[in-house]
Amino acid sequence: MPTRRTGLVATAACVTACGVLSGTPTPVAGQAIPAGASPSVLFDVRQEGTSAGHPRWLPPVASLLVPGTGQFLTGTSRGAVYLVAEVFLVATYVSAQSAGRSHRDTFHGLAFDVARAPFDPTIPDTAFQYYEQMEEFVASGPFDADSRPGLQPATDESTFNGSIWALARRNSFADPDVVPDPTSPEYQRALEFYRRRAVGPNFLWSWQGAAFEHDLFTQAVSRSNDAFRRGSTALGFLLANHLVSALDAFISGRLSTASRATTLQTRVLNRDRYGLGPGFEWIVSVAF
Repeated sequence: MPTRRTGLVATAACVTACGVLSGTPTPVAGQAIPAGASPSVLFDVRQEGTSAGHPRWLPPVASLLVPGTGQFLTGTSRGAVYLVAEVFLVATYVSAQSAGRSHRDTFHGLAFDVARAPFDPTIPDTAFQYYEQMEEFVASGPFDADSRPGLQPATDESTFNGSIWALARRNSFADPDVVPDPTSPEYQRALEFYRRRAVGPNFLWSWQGAAFEHDLFTQAVSRSNDAFRRGSTALGFLLANHLVSALDAFISGRLSTASRATTLQTRVLNRDRYGLGPGFEWIVSVAF
């Protein structure tokens, strides 16, 4: 017996979409309805919530706020997985942040009390890049190399300020080993570069004679970075856990609603009257 199977998906979509928009049962598109026959109701547009009586928007919103709650509302047991993951990630984030701050306080204290102490600092803290420079260079070097009028840059390239002046010379001078007249534009450009990037008088440091403390400082910086990195990773997974749980609750709620509103209707039609011959027709309606 020939069977017509084409147009099945389009028919189902039309029945559902048209029914939702109009609020009334809708005949299958392109299908003639025999005189005196009434189409079966394939979709109940009055159904607005889940089986538990919750609005459809509630489970995904609940899971977005507290992962796992939306799954519990829809009767899905895997909500416990999201909730346990949330607790674990929050604990990881809080622990990592606490460890990061503790190690940061350690290297701040070592820098202020050991490396900076000979220079009588008054400002206790500054940007993190400063501490990275303290890792790489044993000493900052002087900001002003002598007491002559004007700014005389540091020249020892093993120090941080000396390396900055060397970079300024390479960027501004035709020959970095030949210093032009201090009044020339080239020299003034290099001097301005040095003034903006060199460490000033209130932030000078030296680890000379404090190799052990410098090693402790370096370890504390590394551990602080690692801890804050773990915290950032945990925070990223926290946000993902909220989003995935909300999406899961949305899909679970839709599938749960669809399973109750899905119908399978079988019709036996005498297609001779339509010129198609007898056959079967299956119509599936799914609520979205």
